[in-house]
Amino acid sequence: MRWNEERPADVEAVHSAYVQAGCRLITTNSFGGTRSMLERHGFGDRVLDWNRRAAALARSAAGANGWVLGDVGPFGDFLEPLGDTTEEQLLEIFREQIGALVEGGADAILVETMSDPAEAALGVRAAKSVSALPVIVTFAFQKSAGEFRTMMGTPTHEAIAAVLKAGADIVGANCGTDLSLDDYAALAKELKAAAGTAPAILQPNAGAPKNTPDGIRYDATPEEMAAAALGLREAGISIIGGCCGTSPAHLAAMARTIEANK
Repeated sequence: MRWNEERPADVEAVHSAYVQAGCRLITTNSFGGTRSMLERHGFGDRVLDWNRRAAALARSAAGANGWVLGDVGPFGDFLEPLGDTTEEQLLEIFREQIGALVEGGADAILVETMSDPAEAALGVRAAKSVSALPVIVTFAFQKSAGEFRTMMGTPTHEAIAAVLKAGADIVGANCGTDLSLDDYAALAKELKAAAGTAPAILQPNAGAPKNTPDGIRYDATPEEMAAAALGLREAGISIIGGCCGTSPAHLAAMARTIEANK
C-alpha cells in the first residue's frame, strides 16, 4: 500500500492497463489495508490516507464508465474464541478502512479472499453501516475430500448463506488453493446455486500455481482463461474476473471472447 503514496503513477498505470484490457470493474490497491494489518509494519497511522489514495487512484484510471471496487481483505487474525479480537473490535477495524475507501471514490465495497464466514459477515455489516454502496463478498476455496470448502472448513452453501443473511448484494469466490480451471467451472455451479436470486461473481486464478526456480507461476494461457470464462457465464456467473496470475492479456482475451459470444 505504500505505493499509493510513494509511487502513485505506477499504481494508476497498473489500473489503466486493466481498463485498457476491457475490465469494467477495477479493484483498489488496498488489500491488507486495515489498521490491524498496517500496524504490523509500523504504518497504523496511514490507514485513512492510504485507503483514500487507493480509491482515488483507481477512480482516476477507471474513468466515467468504470466501477471502482474498494478492496477489503482479511484483517489478519482470528475472532474470539480462536483469537483475541471481538466482533465489535473487528467492526471498527473494517469501518475505518471502508469509510476511507468510500471517501476516496469507491463505487462498491469488495470484501474478498475470506475464509471465515463470521469475519466476512462483519465486513458486510461494517460496509452497510458507513455507506449505501453495494457490497460484494468473495471467499477463497480449496478442495477437501472432493468438496469445496474455505480454509476454516466451511462448505460453499454455508459460506454464501452467512453473507447473504448479513446483507451482501453480490456473492461468490476469488482465488483458490490448487484449483484447476475445471475446478472453477464446478465451483461456479455451486456458487450460483447458493446465491439464489443474488448475482454471483467468480474471479479464478490463472490455473493452479506451480513452484519453479523463479518462484510461483500460473500456467493457464489467455486463450484457456477465455474459454473458461465462457463456461462461467454459461453456469450463471454474472461478474467474471481474475485473481492470482491473471495479467491484462488474460483479462483482454476473456473480455473479447465474452463480447464476441453474447
